[in-house]
Amino acid sequence: MRPTTDEGSRPTTDEGTHRLAVPAVPGRRGLPVVVGLLKASHPVPAAAVTLLAALLAAASGLDFGPGAGAVAAVAAGQLSIGWCNDRLDLRRDRAAGRRDKPLATGAARPGTVGTAACLALLVCVPLSLGRGLPAGAVHLGCVAAGWTYNLWLKRTVLSWLPYAVAFGLLPAFLTLALPGRPWPPLWLTAAAALLGTGAHFANVLPDIDDDLAAGVRGLPQRTGRRGSVASAAVLALASCVMLTAGPTGRVSPAGAGLLGVTLALCVVAVAGPPAPMRGRVPFVAVLAMAGLDAALLVLAGSAPPAGRPWP
Repeated sequence: MRPTTDEGSRPTTDEGTHRLAVPAVPGRRGLPVVVGLLKASHPVPAAAVTLLAALLAAASGLDFGPGAGAVAAVAAGQLSIGWCNDRLDLRRDRAAGRRDKPLATGAARPGTVGTAACLALLVCVPLSLGRGLPAGAVHLGCVAAGWTYNLWLKRTVLSWLPYAVAFGLLPAFLTLALPGRPWPPLWLTAAAALLGTGAHFANVLPDIDDDLAAGVRGLPQRTGRRGSVASAAVLALASCVMLTAGPTGRVSPAGAGLLGVTLALCVVAVAGPPAPMRGRVPFVAVLAMAGLDAALLVLAGSAPPAGRPWP
């Protein structure tokens, strides 16, 4: 890898190419190092996944010490994936004029972000394995899926696969840290995988035009905006069905109500009026569905059958 200038003040080659690096986007460069690093870590998705892990750990019955260790492992893994993503996207974000990206504006240095990604990954290893070899191996597989997405699959028709793997295995990371090392039921793994895949389609919606212009052609970009909205909504609805019907094989009255709300949001996201559909309405509707699914995921773990933790 050839070095790039993080201030955009002189031409250098970038990422093993012989083209001149794209200069930094004008913006705030005087931010403290910690603030720049935090903004480059994809803090909102990282915090959301970490919070989900914390809630699942509490719902599964993990004691405070092991639960805190598991949540710390998830946080370290998410930080490493976020920093890796922004470091690899440096040239593309500068070319797109992304003022919200600290690396693109020069508010964070490429070397600092790259080092932080590697350090977070190194910290994640002992934190994960500290929950036991089976649980640690599962979580490191989740993190490896995220890095594989950044390094390769993001631009392929298999871009959804790392999300399905990482979300699908997250409950297993927590249950395998319990006494007896139980695996979660198949319906819970499938529901989490569906939720993660839907999150992938929803996550690209705000940037889908920039992605296409930059030649990033994952499955959502190939599907297009309307197709991605529909895919995200249907996947979230399918996840909701699994979570409401999976534990007992039938849908309770409360579950039917949640399914009705999710179905209504799905209709809004897929078949709403044309004008709002060009804005953020589909994205917000899909996020609301994902939020309901995440709540159901936690509730499914807090009320296992026969008083046992996700057997």
